[in-house]
Amino acid sequence: MKRLAPLLALLLVAASARAEGPSTFRNPLKRSGADPWLFFHDGWYYLSATNARDVRVRKARRLADLKTAEDQVVWREDEPSRSRDLWAPEFHRLDAGSGPRWYIYFTAGDGREPAHRMYVAESAGDDPMGPYTFKARLLTDPRDEFYAIDGTVLPMPDGSLYFVWCGRPSPSGQGLYISRMTNPWTLEGPRLYLDVDGLGCDVVREGPVALRRGNEGPVFLVYSTCGADTPDYKLGMLSIAPDADPMKPESWRQHPEPIFRRDDEAGVYGPGHCSFFKSPDGREDWIAYHAKHGAAIGYADRSARAQKIDWADDGTPDLGAPIGLDVDIPAPSGEPAD
Repeated sequence: MKRLAPLLALLLVAASARAEGPSTFRNPLKRSGADPWLFFHDGWYYLSATNARDVRVRKARRLADLKTAEDQVVWREDEPSRSRDLWAPEFHRLDAGSGPRWYIYFTAGDGREPAHRMYVAESAGDDPMGPYTFKARLLTDPRDEFYAIDGTVLPMPDGSLYFVWCGRPSPSGQGLYISRMTNPWTLEGPRLYLDVDGLGCDVVREGPVALRRGNEGPVFLVYSTCGADTPDYKLGMLSIAPDADPMKPESWRQHPEPIFRRDDEAGVYGPGHCSFFKSPDGREDWIAYHAKHGAAIGYADRSARAQKIDWADDGTPDLGAPIGLDVDIPAPSGEPAD
């Protein structure tokens, strides 16, 4: 009986470890995962990415389990003017007065450029999986004549909402614009062009996304620059004081250096077009992004990845360096047991 005790103890430890679930994971979370939008809500992780044909979401209790979760179609377009090349869907939980609803902001066109515009669909209730109904085409310029992609919602601390997107015209070919929102599907007033730094690239400022540390400090606007098919795709950043007016150019401050870029030694190229999410216990901030596994020009090898971020002493986000595919990453804090 004494000889069985150590063996029994080992079995109990192993069983306990299995119950706690995996403590690490490896990227990628989705092999075909450009423009990933990843968030945690009510006990579940949700992940969506560019699919071109429709909007699909996979969900899992643990981040590692997103790798094998099944994609479910939550939005498909039949209207010809917006049924082609659906890009970069984002999910935002907003309350327009009748309780929280989920809004999918997506880019689409009719297959003939520059036809891409921004659209939004609204959930029937408070479930990210829908069902959804079409809500509106966002008027990103007065005559609705200019290319618009990669739209996101920028919430300010006073509760006001702004819409930021990649549009034309722009000295860089396509750059960032911002407009006030009267509700989750309506823009108002003149749009403002944000003259942001390409950080060594002459073309493209796209994929904007808001980030803030809790309820204090400045609001950050992270964006992607350089061609998304190149190994030099990377992230830049603006910041704005919590009480400043986003519609005034002087309110914005440019971070002088890229905050996330290629790491050849780790085998990570073109990291960009990101989203941010909290760990299940709310103690950690994480980034989801796509990156390439090689330096060749092309769009086909972009996979969705995630890693924890930190904060510098001056209150700015510290994204560190992108982590290679052969590295075990500790799971987000507070993940549920099996």
